[in-house]
Amino acid sequence: MLKGTAVRVAALWLLAALPATPSSAAKPPDTWDNLHKIHSKKMDYVYLLPGADFRTYTKVMLDPTEVAFEKNWLRDYNNSSVAMTMRLSDSDAQRILSQVQTGFHDILSKAYAKGGYQVVNASGPDVLRLRTAVINLSVTAPDTMPAGRVRTFSRDAGGATLVLEARDSLSGAVLGRAVDSRDIGDSMPYFRNSVTNRGAFSDVFDRWAKISVDGLGELKAQSPIDADGLQKR
Repeated sequence: MLKGTAVRVAALWLLAALPATPSSAAKPPDTWDNLHKIHSKKMDYVYLLPGADFRTYTKVMLDPTEVAFEKNWLRDYNNSSVAMTMRLSDSDAQRILSQVQTGFHDILSKAYAKGGYQVVNASGPDVLRLRTAVINLSVTAPDTMPAGRVRTFSRDAGGATLVLEARDSLSGAVLGRAVDSRDIGDSMPYFRNSVTNRGAFSDVFDRWAKISVDGLGELKAQSPIDADGLQKR
């Protein structure tokens, strides 16, 4: 996945909330609206609001995860499928999107609960609202169960980009955003089907969820946020 592409598509997803978006140039801008880019070893891009204080948040409110395929993925997949039985219908595509949406949301919810945060459905002074999206989604071997024995071997199960946005649940103030793109799979060629794909994607979703939970703990310890100081690390 190209990082520049990740930022462009992330910007489209957040377009309704953002008056301005980062450039798709090779070097991302130092600021995105009022957020400042900081150094991160775990995510491609992380932007934080200087002075933001995360210490008050003991609960999280999770918006439904938005999910979108990589541009033209469905068309290109069907065009490359030799057998008609291997092609995906619109209902097949919607099923995949729904599975990713519920799968990631459930994993994220469980991770925050395990991390000691109460997951709630209402705003409050101690509630952090998290918006998430899994975009640029591609799947190497979606299971269409064609007649006959069809096997697909590949190093990767696909790819995806995570977009994460943190807001104060009462004021709606944006406190931070993060974007991370990953190829999903193994180092060796592997038999791919819906079962192995689900396992590979779940592993990455678990990793993203852990990074999110651990990241909130780190932000609490570093609050109020000195974006300039974090950038120099």
